[in-house]
Amino acid sequence: MNTPARLVPLLKQFDQARERLTDRLTGPFVDSGNGTDVAVPSLTDEEYRWEPVPDCWSVRLHSAGPGPGATLLTGAGDWGRDTAPFPHPSPPPFTTLAWRLSHLSELLALRADHTAGNHSLTRADHRVAGDAAGALADFEASAAAWRAALLGADDTALDTVGYSSYPYGSDPEDPFVDVVWWVNQEMLHHGAEIALLRDLYRARGHGA
Repeated sequence: MNTPARLVPLLKQFDQARERLTDRLTGPFVDSGNGTDVAVPSLTDEEYRWEPVPDCWSVRLHSAGPGPGATLLTGAGDWGRDTAPFPHPSPPPFTTLAWRLSHLSELLALRADHTAGNHSLTRADHRVAGDAAGALADFEASAAAWRAALLGADDTALDTVGYSSYPYGSDPEDPFVDVVWWVNQEMLHHGAEIALLRDLYRARGHGA
């Protein structure tokens, strides 16, 4: 099937954001934006779960229970991600790199399932990784699943309201092309947040 012309730039944007975030997390280099390679160390478990301020939301062992301000840990497996029913605490809690990367992987995996899969996965089904290597593997698998779902969409699908039945957003009320655009924004803004957290971790303690 030919890729719809409207989808081509959105796919390119997704691919660029995915590659940039992956390089920023795994190294050994990331493009600075002007073609210059900047050295980047691979993400470690310590940095993955680093809490730069008090009362962070993060990923935690289910056996340890939720963190400050959270009421439950969502996710399958030994680990879960801090959360609470709506309305969330105000102001919103600061979230760790682990929380943000897990959230991003979950939304990609679940949207892929609710677009081109069984339309059945929930947040409780998504396995949350407690280590950096597992989280990176989850992100790559989730991003690949979402991209595969996109390649199955034709022009009619892009205009179809509810083509994605993802239950944790407005997908059932939106044309699919709007959902594709929104997922790209999630990739871009969470990728930028994760990159900044890596910078802060590298500079921790300097000038104290």
